[in-house]
Amino acid sequence: MNVLVLDGNQNQAVASVRSLARAGHTVFAGEAASWSKAGWSRSSSGMFRYPSPQGPVDAFVQSISTFVRERPGTLVLPMTEATTLPLSTHRDFLISAGARLILPDHSDLLRAFDKNETTRLAASLGVAVPKTVVVTDPQQARAAAQSMRYPVVLKPHSSEELSSDGRLRTTGRPRYASNSVEYDAAYREISSRSLAVLVQEFVEGEGTGYFALMHHGELRAEFAHRRIRDVYPTGSGSAVRTSVPVDPEIRRASLAILSALRWHGVAMVEYRKKAGSPAVFMEVNGRFWHSLPLACYAGVDFPALLARMAEQGDVEPSATYRYGVRCRWLLGDARHLFEVWKGPPRGYPGKYPGRLRTLLQVLTPVPGTYHDLFQWRDPLPELGDWLNVFTRLITGDR
Repeated sequence: MNVLVLDGNQNQAVASVRSLARAGHTVFAGEAASWSKAGWSRSSSGMFRYPSPQGPVDAFVQSISTFVRERPGTLVLPMTEATTLPLSTHRDFLISAGARLILPDHSDLLRAFDKNETTRLAASLGVAVPKTVVVTDPQQARAAAQSMRYPVVLKPHSSEELSSDGRLRTTGRPRYASNSVEYDAAYREISSRSLAVLVQEFVEGEGTGYFALMHHGELRAEFAHRRIRDVYPTGSGSAVRTSVPVDPEIRRASLAILSALRWHGVAMVEYRKKAGSPAVFMEVNGRFWHSLPLACYAGVDFPALLARMAEQGDVEPSATYRYGVRCRWLLGDARHLFEVWKGPPRGYPGKYPGRLRTLLQVLTPVPGTYHDLFQWRDPLPELGDWLNVFTRLITGDR
């Protein structure tokens, strides 16, 4: 089967290209740039450049349509919200052109991508959630500032927004506030890039996630890891992590949420967990995740399973994988060190790593560690990763 993997400069795209080629598929790496680190992989049969989905969405969709018309039956795999949303919106057109897509119903996908909707859903299912207020105008912002207990986190209601003119925009990272002055500054900044702002109580604890492949709301494969270092110490995707058994409490909560969403395809459900306290729901990421390479190394080959589901309609449930497998994103770990040396962001109330201890941890090799990107038999994606970040620094596109 032909497979078009989008967002080729994402780590999960590299893992997907390698996985799908091993499974015998002909894989093309797509990206809005002229090259991508996934396209540089030896496992890629070719590169495909498409218009940015953050430009006019119609141009992006038409480009994907042209690709699949030339290769009917191509499975199209988006790696980010920015490509998933327009594909889902125009799914009927793309399917008529010959594309295969593994996605939930569009209404369920929109619910999953809306942080307020998923927080409400989790609460209705008895899952612990942070106190949350949705703010859409300055008056509501002032009311929230008076009603919430500090410290708080302010975040966009979704990672990507579709504007009335048909363009997508990335809404950016959360901000933190320990008092009303910091709150006002954070709200002004986030409201300039998001139509709605979520104000949530700050939840201490370690970030943890549940990773799953679902078939119309039913589990087919699962995975869990423990984060050792996040790219951003305040919370983000991990730079270093190790595979662990699934926490039964988190499994129950996650499956309740994904089943209620009638989820079809892959997803990550994210929590904050403090020892001795219930896991607190944070969000659903209805797509492949950045740390996907670890799952593949540990034995849960999500991309290959998804492709088999596309071909056969379903797959047999699988629940076994190796524990204690360690994986590292080298550039992400360097970014972690950089962020630690910068110091905590304004208003951040949580515990922050020490500089010298972090330097020692990052520089000390751990035998047996796998890498998200570097492989001796396929080294170019690692080179592409560093070249990509240097290019963005030079051009100012961060």
